[in-house]
Amino acid sequence: MARKSFDIVHRMACWLWPIPWTLLGLAIGIVGCISGGRIAWYNGTIVCWGPRLNRLLQCVPISGGASAITLGHTILARSESDMVRTHDHELVHVRQYQRWGILFVPAYFIASLWLWYSGQDCYRENPFEKQAFQEDSTRIKLRT
Repeated sequence: MARKSFDIVHRMACWLWPIPWTLLGLAIGIVGCISGGRIAWYNGTIVCWGPRLNRLLQCVPISGGASAITLGHTILARSESDMVRTHDHELVHVRQYQRWGILFVPAYFIASLWLWYSGQDCYRENPFEKQAFQEDSTRIKLRT
């Protein structure tokens, strides 16, 4: 019985710890949906995509913009196909938010800033991205 109670508390904490970022993502997603986008519940996450989100994600300062971005338990994508294609990668970021909570975004940007300062690729060399690419590629190999 104690184990079950712990599991419930742990699951709630995993949702509550990053909730400010989830709510920000949801607010952005709702604004994107008003202009013809979509919002859905998919694999334990809130996912949003559409024309305004497409334009917004093109402005993300990485080469070509971002296909998708995660804020807490909310994933914003350019299109439904981008959401499906990037979902496993973004799920790794969801788990990172569950671990780091409200500290995830500052930690991500501090890591990127440090990499940029030391002349490295602040996106591909970011440890959070490296983990997401590594776990995503592992899943792809397991499926084939």
